[in-house]
Amino acid sequence: MNGFVFDFEKPIVELEKKIQEMKEYAFLENVELSEEIARLEAKAEKLRQEIYSRLTRWQRVQLARHPQRPYTLNYLERIAPDFLELHGDRLFADDPAIVAGIATIDNLPVVIIGHQKGRTTKEKLFRNFGMPNPEGYRKALRVMRLAVKFNRPVISFIDTPGAYPGIGAEERGQAEAIARNLFEMSHLPVPILIVVIGEGASGGALGIGVGDRILMMENTWYSVISPEGCAAILWRDSAKAEQAAEAMKVTATDLFEMGIADEIIKEPVGGAHRDYDRAAEIVKERILHHLHELMAMPEDVLVNKRIEKYRKIGYWEE
Repeated sequence: MNGFVFDFEKPIVELEKKIQEMKEYAFLENVELSEEIARLEAKAEKLRQEIYSRLTRWQRVQLARHPQRPYTLNYLERIAPDFLELHGDRLFADDPAIVAGIATIDNLPVVIIGHQKGRTTKEKLFRNFGMPNPEGYRKALRVMRLAVKFNRPVISFIDTPGAYPGIGAEERGQAEAIARNLFEMSHLPVPILIVVIGEGASGGALGIGVGDRILMMENTWYSVISPEGCAAILWRDSAKAEQAAEAMKVTATDLFEMGIADEIIKEPVGGAHRDYDRAAEIVKERILHHLHELMAMPEDVLVNKRIEKYRKIGYWEE
């Protein structure tokens, strides 16, 4: 946890601290406390299951933003260690808020794109807090076109608080860059798999978020706007973000029930930030499962199914 604890996690952390202290005491004093330690560990596991199985929507939004949550490159280190990053959009500049390149996952050649945040202040500024500029979306599109040229499926990792709303970004055509990606991805003739690993906010996420299947990790959210932004517009008070999150239905469970997300990827108990290796192992398994299904489809069937999927979103019958 590295010192960062949400209020709802404090009972778990306090119990884990007691267990660690008991283990240290037993070692230093050479005292037999294995039964007591096992009893407390069972109690801690039960408490974790209880707390994390009944999280509110807002608590899941908080977990999606956990400062120690694994980012795109953390997953790639584990599932595609040969990832070769490609830079620049060939028009203006490189955008570190989006990483893009080629890799193999269990000998399967793929193209991978994804949002990338930073952890230290220096990294956050370098990555622009995971908020892409137009050149980021254009770089992603350039690499996706390489995927078509070499017949490789595309995997897109979503984790952004939104596209960068700066003056320079607007001058360079932020809206056009996102719209162009929506258009191109809708009929790209290779499989596209979307994996939401953290925040999925607005067009910033959708700009690399159109695909054949949308997989959402258990503690993630995906929406047209952040809960704080929604609260600021509706009630002129961003402090009502928790109320907004409940009304907006932004979690993986919500989107799965609405038919937008195709699968919820289970995380290690307590969240992906508690066990990077296990989280990456689960994500890798689900990625390969879906890619093998998608790659078996003829190109025209693949594209038509993708278009039909998005046509159905937002359609309601009473």
